[in-house]
Amino acid sequence: MTTIDTAAITVVLPEAFDERWSRLPGIQVDGRSVAMLLEVQETTESAVEQLALDFIKAHAESTSDAAHVLSTAHAVYAYLFRDEHLAGLGLPQITAEHLRMLRQAATLMALNKVELDGHISNVGPCWFFPAASSVVFDMSDELGGMLDEVYHGGWFNEHRRIESIKAHAALGGRLVHGCQSVPDQTGGVVAPYGASMAAFRDDLAAFKAGWIEQVYAHRVSPAA
Repeated sequence: MTTIDTAAITVVLPEAFDERWSRLPGIQVDGRSVAMLLEVQETTESAVEQLALDFIKAHAESTSDAAHVLSTAHAVYAYLFRDEHLAGLGLPQITAEHLRMLRQAATLMALNKVELDGHISNVGPCWFFPAASSVVFDMSDELGGMLDEVYHGGWFNEHRRIESIKAHAALGGRLVHGCQSVPDQTGGVVAPYGASMAAFRDDLAAFKAGWIEQVYAHRVSPAA
């Protein structure tokens, strides 16, 4: 049997949680520190994707509270895009400040919602990452594209891919991208397992161009 050890997802919260939360599987509380998906390991009998799916089936809940989604997403992306990965990223031009941008944009992308039938039911303020980040952070298209590549491709080697799957279980799905390269800029979302990707692709194509045009219209000044 082959196993891959992975670190737990840990977040420090503003107040201490009741220690009895640790009675539930997948949660360990130590004062203000909450760790999730503990001791979850991929084996030859169960891939990490299946472990995440099982966890979601057992513990997921629906919510219409956007603030709850955003707070969960912030914990997820504070974990995924943490500074300790910079040394091994292989992209010396990416800095801690860039990771801060990624954390903020990815947190807002958690508001993007796809239904099981693949229909896009909610488009948050940050779907097309390079367009949105160029408006907010006054970035050039080149830098925006580079960060987008880190977000959906270059960041995730196999170890970090496993981290991503486990972390996104907290958001009830998996990270999905409509794009296949930086210039394509076709958005990203945390989609439920089993969602129709064909319907997702068609829905995305229907509003892509107009949406990007509207986002770029909010640039304060031409990017350098």
